[in-house]
Amino acid sequence: MKRHLVRRRTIAASAALIASAALLAGCASTGGSGGGTGGTDGAAVTKAGIVGEQPDAGGPVDGGTLSFAGYSMPSSLDPLVTQVAGSTGGTEMANIYDLLVRYDAERKEYVPQLAESLTESDDHLTWILTLRDGVTFSDGTPLDAGAVVTSINRYNEGHGVNSDQWLAGVASMVATDPQTVTFTLKAPWSEFPALLTFGHGMILAPAAYADPENFRPIGAGPYTVEKFAPASSLELTPRADYWDGKPHLDTVKFVDIAGGQPKIQAMDSGGVQMSFLRTAEWISDAKAKYPGFYEPLNLSDMLQINNRAGHPGADPNVRKAIALAVDPEVINQHAFNGDGHPTTKIFADWSEWHNDVPAFTQDTAQAKQLVDAAKANGFDGKLTYVSVNSPAAQAIATATQAMLNAVGFTVDVQYTATITDMVKRLYVDHDFDLTYGSGAISDAVPVLRIDAALRSTSPNNLVGYSDPAMDALLDAARTAVGHDAKQAALNAVEQKIHDDVPYLGLGWGANFVAWQPNVHGAMPSNDGIMLLGNTWIAQ
Repeated sequence: MKRHLVRRRTIAASAALIASAALLAGCASTGGSGGGTGGTDGAAVTKAGIVGEQPDAGGPVDGGTLSFAGYSMPSSLDPLVTQVAGSTGGTEMANIYDLLVRYDAERKEYVPQLAESLTESDDHLTWILTLRDGVTFSDGTPLDAGAVVTSINRYNEGHGVNSDQWLAGVASMVATDPQTVTFTLKAPWSEFPALLTFGHGMILAPAAYADPENFRPIGAGPYTVEKFAPASSLELTPRADYWDGKPHLDTVKFVDIAGGQPKIQAMDSGGVQMSFLRTAEWISDAKAKYPGFYEPLNLSDMLQINNRAGHPGADPNVRKAIALAVDPEVINQHAFNGDGHPTTKIFADWSEWHNDVPAFTQDTAQAKQLVDAAKANGFDGKLTYVSVNSPAAQAIATATQAMLNAVGFTVDVQYTATITDMVKRLYVDHDFDLTYGSGAISDAVPVLRIDAALRSTSPNNLVGYSDPAMDALLDAARTAVGHDAKQAALNAVEQKIHDDVPYLGLGWGANFVAWQPNVHGAMPSNDGIMLLGNTWIAQ
């Protein structure tokens, strides 16, 4: 049955790290978690969707300025350079370029956005994208099939995030007529539409990248760029010729406010109308006051272990000793004020993909035995833990250090001066044994994130884990047809992670985009990306 839906490699690879670093920096004022909601209120919400009550304001009205306090302001508006995620500039860019496809969390399906339809063939090997008639970029040029193909090719050739998965899974992409693009896959791929909700789905006008040295943010979205101060602020103005009608808002401003508490204070004072939050206690606080979009995430907190030759983590017994020594609840109490959701499971108990693979239970006696055995084989017991320097990061590092030292390791915690230094040390030099990270795996797109982190050839494989057996399991998960087959494949992937310990889960978390009760029409997609083309403010 057919389904219908009416800069280079280092930059791409480091995007997840920047998000993790921003997560810790955002916790700096309180030492709060990078996880989901805390307390009994937060525990009750474990599905993605819009939460909270809003008064009936009647029909849309025009006018007003909406200020949005994002999580981490982008330094570039090029999707090739800036990771397309809600926490790292995805909302900012989506409102300039739009998305070909949007994920509807309430319906748990992909729906057309800039595209008119996306249709899968009966054999699951072909997807046909049909564009809307008359859509233009903000420079007046047509958004046609040729523009889609050229923009996606540029993204892949520049090694944008997820381009390696695209190239591995897509056999061909052809503009079969001015309004149609046909994607032929090498094997079935149920998560293929997700790529069109991220970087591949942000189609740039040819003029945007005609001069490689002078990128211009020209898209087909509801707004155009009025002012942009990289990593600081962005001001957008509405397009009268937007395909879905001129936006109601006069102006959208993205502002940089660091930390959850200052964001909520800005909401309370009316200084901003929307805020992106990931810190546990501040999500709980905001949900008690404001409506918004809540998105739970598996593996929001994790301990990354360098598996490469020459590092202690190359020894599976050392990795297992680390897993048996670390109790996520201790980190939760020490670093997150008890507001996090500690678990070593990849898929939390609320997840659609939860399974019977056991969680790790702290066993210091067995951990000591494994460390002693490694030392008998020449290991000196030393581990280098590399971290950004913020109160939350320090709390995680010192809690981890204490538990590992207690079983015979000697952990040296080293703090980097800047995020740039952290990127170089982890992704370029691979000069670390341990570091904090965030997997941020949504139930909507589980395979894509795990594949990016663990496939042998992936540029996002920070830990250097390489195993043909895991690659085969990831292939099976990617090509699984039907829910039951995908569940079985993901069970096998999590079992392999449990057996090999390429990294250690510490807890699940969430994204929460809060808005004022008089803000209406914000439309969520994957990863907390918000589309504001139909947003309006009640007077």
